[in-house]
Formats: sequence, structure tokens, C-alpha cells
Amino acid sequence: MASKRIVAIGGSDAGISAALRARELDPDSEVTVVVADAYPNFSICGIPYYVSGEVGHWSDLAHRTLADLKATGMQVRTDSLATGIDVTGKRLTVRDADGRNEELPYDALIVGTGAVSARPPIEGLTGPDALGPKDGVHLLHSMGDTFAVMDTLATRHPKSAVVIGAGYIGLEMAEALTTRGLAVTQIEALPEVLPTVDAELGALVRAELTAHGVEVITGTQVSAVTRDPSSDTLHVRATGPGGRTFTCDVDLVLVVVGVRPDTALAASAGARLGVNGAIDVDEYMRTSLPDVYAAGDCAVTHHRLLGKTWLPLGTTAHKQGRIAGENALGGYRWFQGSLGTQVVKVFDLVAARTGLRGHEAQAADRGWTPATTTSRPDDHKAYYPGATPITIRVTGDTNTGLLLGAQLVGRLSAEISKRVDTYAAALFHAMAVDDISDLDLSYTPPFGSPWDAVQTAAQAWVNEHQLDAQRRMLGAA
Repeated sequence: MASKRIVAIGGSDAGISAALRARELDPDSEVTVVVADAYPNFSICGIPYYVSGEVGHWSDLAHRTLADLKATGMQVRTDSLATGIDVTGKRLTVRDADGRNEELPYDALIVGTGAVSARPPIEGLTGPDALGPKDGVHLLHSMGDTFAVMDTLATRHPKSAVVIGAGYIGLEMAEALTTRGLAVTQIEALPEVLPTVDAELGALVRAELTAHGVEVITGTQVSAVTRDPSSDTLHVRATGPGGRTFTCDVDLVLVVVGVRPDTALAASAGARLGVNGAIDVDEYMRTSLPDVYAAGDCAVTHHRLLGKTWLPLGTTAHKQGRIAGENALGGYRWFQGSLGTQVVKVFDLVAARTGLRGHEAQAADRGWTPATTTSRPDDHKAYYPGATPITIRVTGDTNTGLLLGAQLVGRLSAEISKRVDTYAAALFHAMAVDDISDLDLSYTPPFGSPWDAVQTAAQAWVNEHQLDAQRRMLGAA
């Protein structure tokens, strides 16, 4: 394998994973990573825990230090912005911190530009006079955003905050700010918090937030954020159910309503865009441009049940980046697909999901007849102290018995992440719901039961949706 010049754009999960894989497979390869800021290979997912104080220093969020990365033999160009791709000449134009432009030649280019925070069309958050960090109004997606939040906490000493958005980061930040002693109000436009799980489970998360002092307001659209210059108080105006308009007066506003793929660089070079405007790639992470790959939050996601979609997740970005790095060297490895497996901690509660919910499976138009069963098995044997129920919703196809998805909510001690991973592995291998009972899972009374909670929930689904068919088969035999 002839050594190649590999250039990766982006210092987060996808770009670094691609560079590491290329160096691992070909130590003679010339690998350069172009990083727009000074923080390569930092865990963006860990930001809420630094804000809360659970992670002591921001540098602890680094998966690897800059020295660690350079020790692999790769070049890391920090504070360098990729501004243009010459597809024909195979050159990437880069502007450094001093404004100097340079062209980097490549044999293969990997675009890992990630995603950027979505800025909702709220009065006061858009336009040339939009409020920003100096006013106590923050978006949160990068280390720079994080430092701005921490500066506000240190200099303005806020006592109260509004978090706009109740997705994963919004929930984690509501907890982080509450842990720091702020009175937090969380506002979500949709009917329930954590809208990636069914409302029945989202309600359990809402109850946990409320139990820890967070005021939760759902079904409510924020229309404006303004600042009182005499007191620096922020006024958040919103309209709730029934058209009721109200205003929250707070010291800090955090806007976390999602992200969008950062595709401007690739699109300007002519790359084809796909779902949600993300860069269209095939299973080998190849874009429509010759010798240009894309991976991570800027690229479409191949989902094992849905086909092409866009699902920005750190786990997916790591896998896609690794594949892009290998294929950039001439390999032929393919991304085997995501299942959207996610988990979040909210105070002492954990919520997780994998695969599809009932309405998502129905909308997929794959010929399924989906049905969902809810059960509440204990996390371990009831006679051992501390047993708690896990609410589990299993979705399967009543025609074939195929497992389609699972959602779980339980206490922090209930090993929710382990259990959702069991369902994820079953989904990956296209198992039937009934087959989950055959899995040889570990058991000891402090941690589980002879039938683990994931199996008990699967059996509940079978009993509700397939037991009559099984009885008829036995009768026919």
C-alpha cells in the first residue's frame, strides 16, 4: 500500500478518529488534521459535567492531549480554518490565526466539520443586534461556548436561568445549573420533555426535574428575549397552551434547541447534500466528490432500520471517522449502520432508547405492523435491598415478531445503559422479540434476576401480541 497524504478537517470525534485510523494502518502516511479552534479531541458530551463542577478542569475533557495526538505522527493544525476545497487540484485552502492562507495538498480528504448550534427565530436572538454571551445569553456546542458560559457564571453570579429546549443537552444543563445553585426554568415547545422517547416516559423525566427544583414548562414557544440595560435582567417572553403569554425574569439564558450539519465548505466545493442538508455519503463514507470523504455530524447517517437519515451522535461519528480514515488509504470497509442508541442521565434518573418507536416504525413504510408493550420489571431481585422498577417499552412487528426498538427509564442504579445496549445488540442482529429470552445474560440477585428485566419486558410483548399465534401453532402440532 503506497503511502498517502491524508488531510482531515475537524478536530472532534470524526476527524480525529479518521486520522488515528490512518496512522494506525499506515505509519508512513502523511496525516494532517485541520482544527478550527485550539481544542482538538475534546469531549463535547462532557461539557455539562464541567459546568456542574463534577469535572474539575476543562482540560480533563480532552480524550487525548495535543501531545498525545502528535505522538502518533499526525500533524495537528490548530486555530486553522479550512476555507476552500480545490477538488480538481486536490488542495485544501487553510487560513491560520494570523490570517495567512496556505494550500495543503492531499491524496484523500476527510470532511468532519460536525454540526453547529441551531439558532431559533426568537426576537433578540437573531440579527445584528442579537443578544450574546456578554448579555448572559448563550448557545452551547463548543469549548468556546463553554468558556463563555463559565465566564458568565464567574463574573455575573447569576441566581436564575432559563434553559430553552429539553432535549439531551438541555436536560443535562438544567441539572448542571441546578447543581451550581441556580433556580432553573426549562421551557420546551413540544408537549413533553425528552421528545426522543414516548411522552409516557418523558413524563417520568419531567417528574425527576420537578423533584429537584426545576420548573418545567412544556407546550410553550419562546417568542422574545430582551435585556434590561439598567439591571442586566433578561426577560424571556413565551406563549403557552391556550395562548397564555407570560414573561420570566432571569440572569442567564441558555438556548439548546438542537444542531444543524455544518456543510458550507463541502457544499461550496460541489458536494451533494442529502437528508436534512447533511453531506450525502455512501456506506463507505464517500461523498459525490472524487477522493473526498465525510463523517460525523456533518454527514448523513445510514440507519439499519430506516436507511438514510441524519442522526448526529458521538458514537456514530467515531465509527464513521474510523471507516473514512481506513478507506482514505484505499480500504473498503463499510459503515454497518446506526440504531440511534442514546442514553441520558437526569439527576438520579436515566432514560435510554434504541431503534424505533411505534409511530416511527409505522412512518417508515417498511411493511411492518408495529405494536408497543409497556412493562415495569424490577432491576434486580426484590428480596435484595434497593430493587427499583424499570419502565420499559418494547416495540416489535406483529407480523414477523421482529424487534424494532426499546425505550427504558429507571433509577441511576438500575444499569439502564447496559440494558439498552442488550436491545441494541439484538436489533443489530435482526433478532425477534421472542429470541431475546434465549440470550445467556448474567445473573446475581444484587444486579438482576434469572430472567433479566430486558427479557421480562420482551416476554410481556410476546404475551400481548403473539401468544395466541403460538398457542394455535401448538394446537396444530
